[in-house]
Amino acid sequence: MDNNEIQMEQDRKMMSIISDNGSIEEVEVILAFQFKDNKKEYVVYTRNETDENGNVTVYVSNVSRENDSPKLLGVDSDEEWSRIKDVLRELAKED
Repeated sequence: MDNNEIQMEQDRKMMSIISDNGSIEEVEVILAFQFKDNKKEYVVYTRNETDENGNVTVYVSNVSRENDSPKLLGVDSDEEWSRIKDVLRELAKED
């Protein structure tokens, strides 16, 4: 393994998701961000799964921090999805 591969490994950010039934799953965080106007936080993560075309599947969740314990929630509205997609498009342009 060369130094670039080692560096990439160290830069990976992992997150544990605990399901309602208590099972724990480790996922890789791609991006975490917050909209300034409404203070809503989001996390984009992957389980490193690929679809039939070889594309990596990503997931987006709204992060709620009630009771000092982060909880992942779904995205509520089409407006939220539109704003999230804009962020992801901008990120893709930078790469």
